[in-house]
Amino acid sequence: MREINKVKKMKKIEKVKTKKNKMSRSLKPLVGAIDLGGTKIASALFSPTGCPLFRSRVPVAPEGGLAVLDQVISLYYQLEAEAGKLRGQLRAVGLCIPGVVNPATGLVWAPNIPGWKDFQLLKTLKRNIACPVSVVSDRTACVLGETWKGAARNKKNVIFLAVGTGIGAGLMAEGVVIHGEGDLAGAVGWLALNREYKAGYAKTGCFEWEASGGALARKARELLARNPYLLPRPEKAQPAADEVEIVCEAARQGRVEALKLVREIQDYLAMGLANLISTFNPEVVVLGGGLFKSPDLFFKPLREKFKKWAQPLAARSVKLVLSALGQEAALYGCARSAWLEIEALGGQD
Repeated sequence: MREINKVKKMKKIEKVKTKKNKMSRSLKPLVGAIDLGGTKIASALFSPTGCPLFRSRVPVAPEGGLAVLDQVISLYYQLEAEAGKLRGQLRAVGLCIPGVVNPATGLVWAPNIPGWKDFQLLKTLKRNIACPVSVVSDRTACVLGETWKGAARNKKNVIFLAVGTGIGAGLMAEGVVIHGEGDLAGAVGWLALNREYKAGYAKTGCFEWEASGGALARKARELLARNPYLLPRPEKAQPAADEVEIVCEAARQGRVEALKLVREIQDYLAMGLANLISTFNPEVVVLGGGLFKSPDLFFKPLREKFKKWAQPLAARSVKLVLSALGQEAALYGCARSAWLEIEALGGQD
């Protein structure tokens, strides 16, 4: 009698499991994307075709450390709940960080987040998140996003060059992202472009010190300190007008000192870009970041200037384009990394 009851109980359990599996297969597969920046965290749900179905954005907890980790985990649960509302199932989550991810140890280094130096992120996330999770650098996320749904869609040899406050690059060769030993491939702010060594290079590297958006801001402040009347301000101008905007507008108006500064930035950008193109021979270079919000000054001239320095055949074959996804490139890349994680684990079923 006990054996009969045991068999009946086992059959009931099998029926429940079968029902759950059928329900799971009937739900829409979705992935979560979490883009952790220096000041904000953007998150979204994505369909397999790359369509964002839900979005949110919150400021990064200023105290850093475990508080930021708690935010990431909370966003995962929010994405899981939103997936349920859409009759979907959260199959994986992709997270990108503004720093370095050590694939061997799971440790991350994110200098803009207090307490995230050699921070054990990956193992902690896996203990708190029920689905597979992928953690990548923001450089990797950007090149994944642009090759999936952006300006380099379906291309296999691609560089994503981000020029904002700093400079970094996502590198893809033959369809595979290059990480290097310790995830430091693409730290191109450290390209050496001057024989003379300046003290500022010690913190950022030569390329970043001379050609980033941060470099433009620093040099603009120095120029305006020497020449505060470089560009006459309208009577109704904001009292704290942005130095970069003032210098850029002065360059557009042909002011000699402003033009000299802008051309200096252009020249360093051209040299750094030429080095990357000659080294990696990409099909496409996608240019993103705040500096290229002034394309007339920093994108259009660059298309010709880099050719002076680059290997001629590589320069002739490469295509330079502006980012199609803009600030969302990393978010799309997080989603792509999540789908790749699912594929690596055996597909969506």
